[in-house]
Amino acid sequence: MNEPKMAMSPEMEALKTKLKATWTAGDFGQIAQSYAPGAAEFIERLDLQSGEKVLDVACGTGNLSIPAARAGASVTGVDIAPNLIEQARKIAESEGVNCQFDEGDAEALPYADGSFDTVITMFGAMFAPRPNKVAEELMRVCRSSGRIAMANWTPTGFIGKMFKLTGSYVPPPNMPSPVLWGDEAAVRERLKEGISDLQLNRRMITFNFPFSPKEVVEFFRTYYGPTQKAFAALDRDKDKQTALRRELENLWEEHNKATGGATAVESEYLEVIAKRE
Repeated sequence: MNEPKMAMSPEMEALKTKLKATWTAGDFGQIAQSYAPGAAEFIERLDLQSGEKVLDVACGTGNLSIPAARAGASVTGVDIAPNLIEQARKIAESEGVNCQFDEGDAEALPYADGSFDTVITMFGAMFAPRPNKVAEELMRVCRSSGRIAMANWTPTGFIGKMFKLTGSYVPPPNMPSPVLWGDEAAVRERLKEGISDLQLNRRMITFNFPFSPKEVVEFFRTYYGPTQKAFAALDRDKDKQTALRRELENLWEEHNKATGGATAVESEYLEVIAKRE
C-alpha cells in the first residue's frame, strides 16, 4: 500500500489548513536551534547503524535528520511546512550530509508499507490533529521488528505549562491535546496494537538562549508559529495580550537556570521507543 487516501470532513480540512498555516508562520528553525544538542543526544541513544533506513516524521528543519545522517543512516525527512523542508535541505547541504526531504502529512505518509527500519519524530507528529491516524501511519511505514522512536512534550513539563498558559488566553484548536502524546497511559492505548515492546522514559531537554527570559518571549512571539498566532488573536484586546506576555515572561524567568542575562530552561518530554511486531 502506498500513500493512503484520507476521507476528511470540511471541518477537518479547515483545521488542517489552519495548522499548516501555524507551522509555516514565523521561522521554527530559529527555535529548533535552541535545543539542537538535546536532539542529537536523542539520536545518539538510538545507536543507528550505517545504512539503516530512517524516516523523520514532522522533521522541521532537520534537528533529528541531520545527526541521524551523520551517524551513517539513510535518512528521509517529511513535514507539512514547505518552508521548513527548504531550510532542512539547505542545512543538510551545508553540513555535507545526504538526506531526502519531502513535503507530506504525518496522518498520510507518502511511503509504502514497511519502508523504514526506524521511524523517529521529536516534538512534531504529536501536533497532528488525529493521534490514532498518526499511530497507524508510524506503524504502517515501519518494517516488522523495526523501531518507532518519539519525543513528546509532557503535560506537566515546562512546554506543557506554556501551552496551558497560552490556552487560557486563546482557546486551542478543537482536537485532542498534543501533550497527551506525553501521557504514558495515552501512549500505551494508542500503540497497543502491532507493538511487541514499548519503553517509556521521562527525559529533559534544555532550551538555551543568549538573552533574557523577557527577550525569549519576544523571540517566540516572532519565530514560533503557535505563539505568534496566539498573540495575533489578541490584537484587538491589548490588555489580554499584555497579560499573556507578562505571564509568559514570568514563567520563563521562574524556570531559568542561567545567569548573566542568558536563559536556560529545562523541559520534560516522554521518550517513546516502540518495537514493531
